[in-house]
Amino acid sequence: MEPEWDILVGDCLKRLAEIESESVALVLTSPPYNIGKPYETALPLDSYLVWCQRWLAEIRRVLTPTGAAWINLGFVEVADRGKAVPLAYLLWPLIDLYLVQEVVWRYENGVACRRRLSPRNEKLLWLVRDPSSYRFNLDGIRDPNIRYPRSRRHGRLRYNPLGKNPSDVWHIPKVAAGRASPERTGHPTQMPLPLAERVVLACSDSGDVVLDPFAGSGTTLVAAIRHGRNTVGIERDTDYAAIAERRLREHDRL
Repeated sequence: MEPEWDILVGDCLKRLAEIESESVALVLTSPPYNIGKPYETALPLDSYLVWCQRWLAEIRRVLTPTGAAWINLGFVEVADRGKAVPLAYLLWPLIDLYLVQEVVWRYENGVACRRRLSPRNEKLLWLVRDPSSYRFNLDGIRDPNIRYPRSRRHGRLRYNPLGKNPSDVWHIPKVAAGRASPERTGHPTQMPLPLAERVVLACSDSGDVVLDPFAGSGTTLVAAIRHGRNTVGIERDTDYAAIAERRLREHDRL
């Protein structure tokens, strides 16, 4: 059976309320960072955090008991406290989920700074409902780049033939503006497909439901469909929703 997809256009809190409790195996999303991007309205920090707490609670509600949420977060300025404060520091007290691990997404291109180091990473929080029972498909994301693949100890291969366990630092190029790429859409902060695919393969199975409540250009949805998962995206901007729909329909025609 072919996987199914849907894009719900509208406010994420309203549309999340329509999703059945404990029906989603994986949430993968990159919420607005509250830094004034074209697709967001910057709020006072306290108001922004209250809003985040509301959608985080909805994410927990829709996750299955063995489900996971991966949340891609950047940095924000906090008045009189810090210039580039990781959003993970601010959201941590608001999250009613168990943190398995923080993954660092490292890339090369980005803003060049003169009075501080140029930022070249973002964080992904890997969160689960139940720390004693969650899905992790290591074989689906093993790293085949082994320095000595035939190395043996006591006559046995030292490594799994499929590859080694990836580290918690992922070097994946950004989908950069102004560069020729068939993946590039009109979204200003497009998630790279290899990043989404790694999370989908690691923390969901074929036939599962994958949700992105801030779908943007639809990268999470495309990754899910490519690997046999059903998927739902929520996006309030009709132009971005149209981009996501186009990408999914192009995949359906393959």
